[in-house]
Amino acid sequence: MPVRPTAALLPTLLALAAATTLTACGGGSGSDPDTLKVSFKQSTDNNIKVMDTFLADIKKQFEKKYPGKKVEFIPIKAPDSEYYTKLQQMLRSPKTAPDLVYEDTFLINSDITSGYLKPLDDYLAKWPDWDRFIDSAKAAAKGEDGRTYGVPDGTDTRGLWYDKAVFAKAGLPAPWQPKTWDDVLEAARTIKEKVPDVTPLNVYTGKPAGEAATMQGFEMLLYGTEDRLYDERTKKWIAGSQGFKDSLAFVETVYREKLGPDVADALDPNFGTRVRGELLPQGKLGIALDGSWLPQDWLEGSGHEWPEWSEKLGLAAMPTQHGQAPGKVSMSGGWTWAIPAKAANPGLAFDFIKTMQTKENARKWYIANSGIAVREDVANDPAYAGAQPGIAFFTDLVASTHYRPAYPAYPKVSTAVQEAMESVTTGDASVEEAARNYDEELEAATDGQVIRK
Repeated sequence: MPVRPTAALLPTLLALAAATTLTACGGGSGSDPDTLKVSFKQSTDNNIKVMDTFLADIKKQFEKKYPGKKVEFIPIKAPDSEYYTKLQQMLRSPKTAPDLVYEDTFLINSDITSGYLKPLDDYLAKWPDWDRFIDSAKAAAKGEDGRTYGVPDGTDTRGLWYDKAVFAKAGLPAPWQPKTWDDVLEAARTIKEKVPDVTPLNVYTGKPAGEAATMQGFEMLLYGTEDRLYDERTKKWIAGSQGFKDSLAFVETVYREKLGPDVADALDPNFGTRVRGELLPQGKLGIALDGSWLPQDWLEGSGHEWPEWSEKLGLAAMPTQHGQAPGKVSMSGGWTWAIPAKAANPGLAFDFIKTMQTKENARKWYIANSGIAVREDVANDPAYAGAQPGIAFFTDLVASTHYRPAYPAYPKVSTAVQEAMESVTTGDASVEEAARNYDEELEAATDGQVIRK
């Protein structure tokens, strides 16, 4: 499951969520000891039923294993930013808190700090399968207090998807592996010139794209420079870096030279759905900087079936800025299952997690969701590695991947990044102005925990 857009938790959104949560999402866990309530993000695309189908199967297994117990799902069908807001609103009260929730790793520390989630260490200590999970995935669900608050259900990586037919028309080579950012931009310029009816390059940008802009777009650039968002040595956020400005300049170039989609399309919150369901399958996009999960939209029964995708599309690693070591870059995120602090049936909720996370069920989920395994026993299973084209490519990127700074301030920092991207995308600000505005926002978002370069 991809790590997708977020937005700042603005008062207006909170007010909207307060008014709509109970009607849109159902009630909370209440006091029935025999009913487990599970909340998850349901795709806004009615044709995408990957999560629904998987959970329905787990429900059958669970209710058979625990006679007399029932599972009730509380799906939240909303864009990601609204999902996060509604979920946090539900977690505030025992009247609305489910027993189990689906948490994006980018937000989990914010929810931990808010006291919304229950530490799981006592449960994990008695669960032998926890030893099968890779350390980096475990770390993504840890709080600053060192305790673990979620069980990861997979991770992801990111790279460049490219249309082989578009490349052939443009006279570009396939297979293709750019060595620098300039190589990517030159390929996009060639496509614009030689195949003018195609969008050359998509880089997600702006607040409407949310975390997709930050992670698939900006951080895939920034982490290919010598700079980062956060300095682990000083435990401070970084302002004034050249890498930040260079990353903004790349985004500015894409949209100023009209190498990307129309700005109005790029700033449409549903544009990611169009990329996966329309532009790529219809051969209307030359290069997409995107995630490992895309094939889930093209599986049988998805409504966007595209069994030929592995023949039509090529995969390339995103290069570092100047080709400096290690030569390629990726970002990884993922989602976790967490138990709310106000859950009525936390023990039953962890039993549901254990049912989801048997080796067999985990393998089913990774394959169905086009996810990257975080259980070593599944990662080494030939049935997983050979299940789908692209899995080996994206799994190999784990060796050169990076993770977002898992600190409570990150969601606000992410929003500030999106604002900076949007301002250079629309031309409302220069790179220097956007970077300077970001630095000011960073000070506020992190209570001044900033180091200047």
